[in-house]
Amino acid sequence: MKESLEKVVQAAQTKFGDTVLGVSEYAGDVIILVNSASILDVLRFMKEDQHFMYLADMIAADRFTSTDRFEVIYNLVSLRDQLRIFIKTRCSEDHPTLPSATTIWKGASWHEREAYDMFGIVFDGHPDPRRIFMPEDFEYFPLRKEFPLIGIPGSLDLPSTNPDAE
Repeated sequence: MKESLEKVVQAAQTKFGDTVLGVSEYAGDVIILVNSASILDVLRFMKEDQHFMYLADMIAADRFTSTDRFEVIYNLVSLRDQLRIFIKTRCSEDHPTLPSATTIWKGASWHEREAYDMFGIVFDGHPDPRRIFMPEDFEYFPLRKEFPLIGIPGSLDLPSTNPDAE
């Protein structure tokens, strides 16, 4: 791990203590796993104190586990220090809810809408929680692991593949 990233991780661990559930490194990237109750505090600290001003991306994943099924990963970049760090948190299948990061980065809006649309993760305080890809009345979340690969017959009106159909 780069010395500069080690300092960032140590600062986060010092400030947040047990809220930091783990630190890992994969392919040269550092990932900090944090408690979901403190995710906004950690993200705000990363932006305001550690200069990770740019939310490059935010993704969700379905771990398909019995506890903390869903994972949300924030890809943060410090343009000043030329560093990248990932902040990860998890939420349950029964109550897939996290606070919205739109109060820190307005650009989080699109990412959170996509995570809701595809996985059903609700972001409390989001200013515009509409679906982004699927129709508003669509009852399913297509990137959940239990969603059938061929889709759910009849759930969406699809164009005809028959060239003779009118």
